[in-house]
Amino acid sequence: MDSNWKAQSYARLNKGVRAVALARQRQLVKPPGSLGGLEELAVRLAAMQGDERPSLDNAAIVIFAADHGIAAESVPAFAQADTGEMLKRFARGGAAICVLAGTLNAELEAVNLGIVNDPGELPNVVRAIIAPSTANFAQEPAMTESQMELAMQAGRDSVFRAVKNGAQIYIGGEIGIANTTAATALSCALLNASPQELAGPDSGLDHAGVAHKIEVIQRALELHGFIPSPAGGSGIEGEGALEVLRRVGGFEIAALTGAYLTCAQLGLPVLVDGFITTAAALVAVRLVPQCADWLIYAHGSAEPGHARLLQSLNVQPLLHLGMHLGEGSGAATALPLLRAACALHNGMAIFAEAAVSGKI
Repeated sequence: MDSNWKAQSYARLNKGVRAVALARQRQLVKPPGSLGGLEELAVRLAAMQGDERPSLDNAAIVIFAADHGIAAESVPAFAQADTGEMLKRFARGGAAICVLAGTLNAELEAVNLGIVNDPGELPNVVRAIIAPSTANFAQEPAMTESQMELAMQAGRDSVFRAVKNGAQIYIGGEIGIANTTAATALSCALLNASPQELAGPDSGLDHAGVAHKIEVIQRALELHGFIPSPAGGSGIEGEGALEVLRRVGGFEIAALTGAYLTCAQLGLPVLVDGFITTAAALVAVRLVPQCADWLIYAHGSAEPGHARLLQSLNVQPLLHLGMHLGEGSGAATALPLLRAACALHNGMAIFAEAAVSGKI
């Protein structure tokens, strides 16, 4: 395992192809700008793929499963054993992401990074066990340096598998009880924000449950020295983002971060899912700013912290459906929009072919 891989070179968007694709958009038989964001999506994907006629026929969806020691603080609304049950449901094809992947004809795999209720070998599940769970980050760092590197490498390896299978876009998802608590703590440190601003109900917490979640996260932030500065500021950047990830993140969040960085190195477009995956994306962008070129944001989660993350990244998501299921479901739901953008860009007639004046 090469821990220095993050310092390798990163791909650049093809500006020449972008210009050609933009010129084509201006010649399509339609009023300029009438397809709205679909036009910019097509042009951006062309620059990403280095092809003026982009295509997203082959998509890879990878779901990372991991448990969190912070669950010992009684934060989540569900028992920690449910992570293993979710993974078995995935293996049986009954999870939402399985249904969506089937409709999209997308390659789908899960990666087990370590869960307390480990179901053992399962079909379509890669075992990359690091530990049964992270440590309780309200008492100590969530991960050791080596554990974080292993998790990031697992994400990196998943991208190599996807590319080998011909993937043209990568979707990462996650399952794991208490991972919203980890993502909230991570976001607080990265955004210089308080847990009162970012903590939400996740999947079923009542008012008292959210208050307890805020108290646990506040205690953890104080333990690790991640106290919001009254003077403001954008939060922790650069290499410091990895230390925040190590202290209050999770195996699956680290794996997603490693995957996004690797996609940016290889020039593989990414469709980012919801709150937890966007927290991983922010770590990647804080560490390597040019990684942002390769990330498209699928939807705005119902979790209150997600809007702040998107604002910090200065991006607009494709969809606003109030989704907060995780497991890559929002990104999978948005993929047909990207495919539609490509189809319109590639298939519509241009004015010269339609023998019209060039004005509509």
